[in-house]
Amino acid sequence: MAGHIQDRWYKTEPGPDGKPLRVKSDRHGTGMRYRARYIGPDGTEKSKSFPDGKKRLAEQWLSHIEADMSRGQYIDPHKTKTTFQQYAEKWLRSAAEDPNTEASMTSQLRLHAFPYIGPRPLGSFRPEHIRGWKQDMKENGVTGTYARTIYSNVRAVLSAAVDDEYLSRNPCSARSVKAPEVERKRVMPWTPERVFTVREGMPERFQAMVDLGAGCGLRQGEILGVSVSAIDFETETLHVVRQLKLSRSKPVLAPPKGGKLRDVPLPGPVADILRAHMKQFPPVEITLPWKTVDGPKVTERLIFTGPMGNHVWRTSLNEEAWKPALVTAGVISDRESRAENYPAAREHGMHALRHFYASALLDGGENIKAVSEYLGHSDPGLTLRVYAHLMPSSQERTRKAIATVYDKAPKAA
Repeated sequence: MAGHIQDRWYKTEPGPDGKPLRVKSDRHGTGMRYRARYIGPDGTEKSKSFPDGKKRLAEQWLSHIEADMSRGQYIDPHKTKTTFQQYAEKWLRSAAEDPNTEASMTSQLRLHAFPYIGPRPLGSFRPEHIRGWKQDMKENGVTGTYARTIYSNVRAVLSAAVDDEYLSRNPCSARSVKAPEVERKRVMPWTPERVFTVREGMPERFQAMVDLGAGCGLRQGEILGVSVSAIDFETETLHVVRQLKLSRSKPVLAPPKGGKLRDVPLPGPVADILRAHMKQFPPVEITLPWKTVDGPKVTERLIFTGPMGNHVWRTSLNEEAWKPALVTAGVISDRESRAENYPAAREHGMHALRHFYASALLDGGENIKAVSEYLGHSDPGLTLRVYAHLMPSSQERTRKAIATVYDKAPKAA
């Protein structure tokens, strides 16, 4: 057995004849009687106390410790007392490199996880606690994609706790625990007519943004971050190497989403539009921090700027240019007065231009791997899951292939 058990109600002293004699200690009859003690892998002594009459329980506890050590599954009992909130707050400081991501994860956990499972010690987690917490979220109206994002954050915290030996097993990994359900909506790409109508409804200095979204598949932040150096007219290539985003509510230049740099074919018509745009609205040198608000300053000649020669603010672009263009195209209804906001149009954001781009490539016979690369997706599987229903049907090709085989088969006499 690992360690030993100390009986704190008795002590051993030399007797009159020099032999050891067991006598009552000063603590006899008060407090916990047995203290199970052992030396942990880190070289320090660990212990746990048990009441009178529970020596067998103390022996079993030590036996479990010994078994866990031999299997390499030992967890320091003191670490298991750390609460989910205590560990998560420490983990968050180093988990996300991007300040925006850290702020978002912190807010989600504080609102929807800490009030329910925050005080629970890590060592006490069981699958039932995760199932119960998910049900609490659902009853409070937190569902769909948002609920799954929060769940993913909680799962990540618990996975890190396992890695750091605060927890032996992630309860989210149990087969009885499922991620919150998300209703899968099929992407319905815009028609070319809608794309060009929206383009016409945009202010003239921003119209080419539509062409970079629909003709090159760029995200909104990537469009706002396009500089002169990113456009190679000779090789007809657009280098997607940065985006304009907010960090702690302040603008910064940063790598594209996921840090995935890519080269995208620059179609001739889009190249002509960009040339005309830069002639009419000359690029302006903009200096901003790189990646974070306290990052090194970088200067780029951005091709999209505001009327005052500054970078474009995404919120202003959406409310003052994009949504009015959607109204013009009949995509959303107009606001009743200038004092009101335009109707929510999440499914009709500038991301809709990327969907159009993907659908156009697939309809033209481009393979899914190339489409994934041009969109900057993490892997072709993601692209396939989102756009598989837009791929040209293979049924007619199958019919023709089999019919050809039968046509060439020997005819019966």
